[in-house]
Amino acid sequence: MVSTSTQIAGFHFENCLMNAAGIYCMTKEELMEIENSQAGSFITKTGTLEARSGNPEPRYSATSLGSINSMGLPNLGFHYYLDFVRELEKEESSKNHFLSVVGLSPDETHLILKEIQASDYQGLVELNLSCPNVPGKPQIAYDFEMTENILSDIFSYYKKPLGIKLPPYFDIVHFDQAASIFNKFPLSFVNCINSIGNGLVIDDEQVVIKPKQGFGGIGGDYIKPTALANVHAFYQRLNPSIQIIGTGGVKSGRDAFEHILCGASMVQIGTALQEEGPAIFSRILKELEEIMLEKGYHSLEDFRGKLHYLS
Repeated sequence: MVSTSTQIAGFHFENCLMNAAGIYCMTKEELMEIENSQAGSFITKTGTLEARSGNPEPRYSATSLGSINSMGLPNLGFHYYLDFVRELEKEESSKNHFLSVVGLSPDETHLILKEIQASDYQGLVELNLSCPNVPGKPQIAYDFEMTENILSDIFSYYKKPLGIKLPPYFDIVHFDQAASIFNKFPLSFVNCINSIGNGLVIDDEQVVIKPKQGFGGIGGDYIKPTALANVHAFYQRLNPSIQIIGTGGVKSGRDAFEHILCGASMVQIGTALQEEGPAIFSRILKELEEIMLEKGYHSLEDFRGKLHYLS
């Protein structure tokens, strides 16, 4: 027998698979589909201070190698998701969960996190640092000075388990710089990666999504090599107390296996979940277990982070 169970910040999960924020998580009904599936956990839609309708449609399009989207953070407001996970916590059979949040400004971020700190919610929270901050500015996590300042302010009052969702980094020096900042704080985890920003997909002579003249985040097969690189780069650089969630290009047990091999403690599924539905967790879990059996691995710790290099 093999075990795919795992832990993040002391929270136990029966297996390492879950949805990526934004997929099958807008409503309580969608979240319950993930809860009742073979997923080890779910993460909520990234909630903002107030509900948002998001960008005009079409804002998501499947492609031959993945997807492109420019959703514009549609969500029902962080209170909706906070109330839902608080209610689930009261049920003995409930899994452990992740609450995803983001502020549209640093002030909003602090308002949200201070309210969660004051609440009775004891679960994991993911702060999305891979959303644009203000027009003309890069994503927060690409602005290292702002990232350090906001984390410093947050941890002056926030004492519950907190992780951050990251955009992809592409330069070794950026891995070094980002990790040196993250290691200063009691983060529970980092999630690598959000979609690769501002791709462009064309059908005949026309873009396939409406917002931003067709520019959008790329997910799916396209991004797995970048995701694996980010997972492993941070596994090499972060304090062992900061765990890693791997996200990007996962549609098979082999993909999940590679994320764990690179250092991930849990693996999120996005584009493939959108296309296949929650039954995907059962299939990928079975494929992952078969790989582990074939290789003689009994637990994720037998191979997590143990990527081989060429001599």
